[in-house]
Amino acid sequence: MSEEKHIKLVNELSKETNTINLGPTHPATHGIFQNVLEVDGERIVKSESTIGYIHRAFEKLAERRPFYQVTPITDRLNYCSSPINNMGWHMTVEKLLGIQLPKRVEYMRVIIMELARIADHLICNSVLGVDTGALSGFLYVFQEREKIYDIYEEICGARLTTNIGRIGGFERDFNENAFAKIRKFIQDFPKVYDEFEGMLLRNRIFMDRTIGCGPISGERALNYGFTGPNLRAAGVDFDVRVMTPYSSYEEFDFEIPIGENGDAYDRFTVMSEEIRQSIRIIEQALNKIEKEQPGVYHAEAPGIYLPKKQDVYTKMEALIYHFKVIMGEIDAPVGEVYHAVEGANGELGFYLISDGGRTPYRLHFRRPCFIYYQAYPELIKGSVLSDAIITMSSLNVIAGELDA
Repeated sequence: MSEEKHIKLVNELSKETNTINLGPTHPATHGIFQNVLEVDGERIVKSESTIGYIHRAFEKLAERRPFYQVTPITDRLNYCSSPINNMGWHMTVEKLLGIQLPKRVEYMRVIIMELARIADHLICNSVLGVDTGALSGFLYVFQEREKIYDIYEEICGARLTTNIGRIGGFERDFNENAFAKIRKFIQDFPKVYDEFEGMLLRNRIFMDRTIGCGPISGERALNYGFTGPNLRAAGVDFDVRVMTPYSSYEEFDFEIPIGENGDAYDRFTVMSEEIRQSIRIIEQALNKIEKEQPGVYHAEAPGIYLPKKQDVYTKMEALIYHFKVIMGEIDAPVGEVYHAVEGANGELGFYLISDGGRTPYRLHFRRPCFIYYQAYPELIKGSVLSDAIITMSSLNVIAGELDA
């Protein structure tokens, strides 16, 4: 007699754990992170992350584009601090081409990058407040972020995806209105941020929600490849601006804030102090610019940097160089370079291989979000579901940089 065939039903009541999805449609996951959680009650037993929901193949796209057309692609990595991505890419190409920038241009870049760092950290810390139940602080400091975007707009005409600067410098000099807005911002902003931080830093609810939430040791963070505020919060004082200086950062006096426990609270305090150090750096950069020759905003690099438009109409040499740059007719030298900058989330690196052609032969972005997101399942294991949201928020995972 043949065995009876039947469908075996899983008795859900006999299971000790439940499987739930955190994302990709959860508000805290920006619509693109999926974490399949195994939970025992509210306690997370196991987690499995899925990425790639907005993968756009940036590195392959770059292989078909002239070097200057890669800049808009970098905007879409960490779009909360696009100018740092732009500058990092420009410096990589300049390193390959052997272009040396005037000091004034390097100081101008420092100002833009530190403004971008402030804008990025403002978003991270204010959203952490939202996820712990404090919405008003988020709305308050976003007014300050708008002022940074107004400065961007004054300099390059764009606000979010800035495409700011050019290989060899900037497309135009900062006007007096831009300098005035920068000076007013660094004068008024510290008071506003102190007020915002005062609402959270010693707030009992905020402290209870963040202290001990998503901790990681310095050794473990290094094993994962952490950089930036998340590594410094774990007690390791690594900063690309100090370890391998670029844009004359070695001339600036600033401190590297570090934490102790590597938890959400330490990440908040480290970013807060980095905001203050960025203000300090911008003040120094403004003073240094005043001592440099005015009107200098790019390197002398014919064939790489576009000539002035009025010269194109009146000078044959300028017209020829303009045509060569736009059409990508100047071949880059054969070689490979790696250049890293201190992005808002850590070491943002560009590994470029040139075969002597007009476009990158191969290009790889070292994306800090992609590297430290792999630690997320370990950070939330054993915590409750609500703490998983806080941990993700404090890590400042940016979707565009994660998936590229």
